[in-house]
Amino acid sequence: METASPLDWSLINSFLAVAELGSLSAAARHLGISQPTLGRHIQQAEAALQTSLFTRQPRGLALTTTGEALLPAAQEMRAAALRLSLTAAAKSDHFAGTVRITASRIVSHHILPPILARLRQEEPLIQIDLVPTDTTENLLFREADIALRMYRPTQLDVIARHVTNLPMTLYAARDYLIRRGHPTTRDTLLAHDFVGMDRSDLIIRMMAGLGVPVGRDYFPVRCDDQLVYWNLVRAGCGIGGMQRLIGDADPSVEPLDIVQLPSLPLWLAAAPALRNTPRLRRVWDFLATTLESLGQP
Repeated sequence: METASPLDWSLINSFLAVAELGSLSAAARHLGISQPTLGRHIQQAEAALQTSLFTRQPRGLALTTTGEALLPAAQEMRAAALRLSLTAAAKSDHFAGTVRITASRIVSHHILPPILARLRQEEPLIQIDLVPTDTTENLLFREADIALRMYRPTQLDVIARHVTNLPMTLYAARDYLIRRGHPTTRDTLLAHDFVGMDRSDLIIRMMAGLGVPVGRDYFPVRCDDQLVYWNLVRAGCGIGGMQRLIGDADPSVEPLDIVQLPSLPLWLAAAPALRNTPRLRRVWDFLATTLESLGQP
């Protein structure tokens, strides 16, 4: 075993990431560092603690018995560090700084850019980190300061506000409609191809809610990525649903208002302590006001 070395927070943070994600590659992506750097962090942590923390498995790394015993204490250290950071941020009176926003890929691509451009014009001292992802970022762990969600946030101790509802409808590419014909009734609509999702059952559940029980094989083309899904519709692979705010602005597609799709609720969420920082409050209020004007009550 190597000579004991100091154990600082960066090493504990790296240990937690590998322990919770199960591999160096996934943990390195999560932390935004290189895999060799993360590997050195683990070696340094093991040297400082004078024990092995992980064993190699076919699909990654697994905690040793000692690593499992140390994990709760490391998680408590992270929670304490986060409480310190959140408390300090809540007491800060500095308006300048960075606000980290997370939203789905489709919202980040189509809706947020012009909104953030306006925000930057009005508040040039505020910098924005935009995190486009369809996974749920942990607000209490500072993975994001503000989150836009298409569902009511369920994370405890998070402030949430229902901003608006975004109308949805079905769309088809104009070229597709020329080739296959324009449906005018529910029955002729269901005779068309629909773009579905691969592993997600979101669209299957949506169609069941419309009284059309179907399975995965009903959809000849499937994709879970929202941006790619929409481009498949635009390319003429079949009919698909989209927010009217996005679809109505696209000249390559035509709305099919034959059945009524449920609207998507849009929520803002933030960690409570950060809710009171000047720059976060400004961005929160700006997003709430701007996004509210885009939807319906």
